[in-house]
Amino acid sequence: MKFRHAIFAAVLALAGCTTTEEAQQVIQSRWVGQPIDAFFTQYGPPISEYPLPNGTVIYTWRGGDKTRYIPPTYTMAEPARTVVRTETRQTGSGQTVTETRVIARDPGWGPEMISPPQYQELFCELQITAGKSRTIMTIRASNDTDGEGLSLSRCAEVLDAHPQT
Repeated sequence: MKFRHAIFAAVLALAGCTTTEEAQQVIQSRWVGQPIDAFFTQYGPPISEYPLPNGTVIYTWRGGDKTRYIPPTYTMAEPARTVVRTETRQTGSGQTVTETRVIARDPGWGPEMISPPQYQELFCELQITAGKSRTIMTIRASNDTDGEGLSLSRCAEVLDAHPQT
């Protein structure tokens, strides 16, 4: 019964997560048609810009940079245990011999590392295209890492771009 509750809780947690695609839809609906300066005022300046001959500018924006530490994973430690084996056999002279052996596992045996500790860089990177009028024409996530905790989109967290439920 506990297992079913755990699965149900996991499904509910994942149902609340926002994916990159869902975040992108919210970001587009919020920002396409808005002044590029309004976006940069709210979230900070771009890291690069590439002007095109027709007056369009493609900006790269990055934000929400954070390093997440993931601790190492270990096997479960086995408790010390003792195994007792008793064997009975007949000798060539017809006598019955019983032998008992005690086999003990070393109580100092500890868990083994499955995966080492890691550091993950979390961030959101967008490509934003603005026309001559400095109005956003397109905006898309070009690089979106996982978010903190169970979130699937750092862009959703940084830009508060969670779909309405």
